[in-house]
Amino acid sequence: MNTIPTQWLFVLGGVIVLAALALVAWLVAKRRKQSRRLQQHFGPEYGRTVDALGGRTKAESDLRAREERVDRLTLTTLTPADAARFSQAWNELQGRFIDNPKGAVAQADQLVRELMLKRGYPMGDFERRSADISVDHPTIVASYRAAQAIAVRDERGVADTEELRQAVVHFRALFDELLEVQAVTQEAIPAKPVAARAA
Repeated sequence: MNTIPTQWLFVLGGVIVLAALALVAWLVAKRRKQSRRLQQHFGPEYGRTVDALGGRTKAESDLRAREERVDRLTLTTLTPADAARFSQAWNELQGRFIDNPKGAVAQADQLVRELMLKRGYPMGDFERRSADISVDHPTIVASYRAAQAIAVRDERGVADTEELRQAVVHFRALFDELLEVQAVTQEAIPAKPVAARAA
């Protein structure tokens, strides 16, 4: 009976161990690369999610699930007419703030929801909406959460006027982002020289 020499068993075992180590190293590198990508993409939302879910593994799984869910959505760009209608509604809302700050916050929240719906975001609970927003607008989702927290304080009757103003500012940041308002840079207009009066 032919037997495999012991040397060959050691060599075969060494090759298997090296292949397993290479596979583990590749998996670790892949996971680190994925973690870096998620951290860079989501920014502060990454850290908030890690804290909220109690660990990096759960948070990264949640963030990837968000991306997959939003990838399945059919998000649309507004027509110019719709963009103009939403802009006008926002301007009217801001004009009413001085007379009715509480009402303006509720209207701002409602207008943001209408805009999200028009763009194609599903209208689940707040956490689902903010998670969906975080995929394409990770830097602005913190403003949305801050606005919502103030709106909840307002519903309990404990938000002051300055907080309500801040809520509208936060809602406006998300509104502009969803509306896809581009900042228009205006060229500086030189001041006209004032003619010297004759004495």
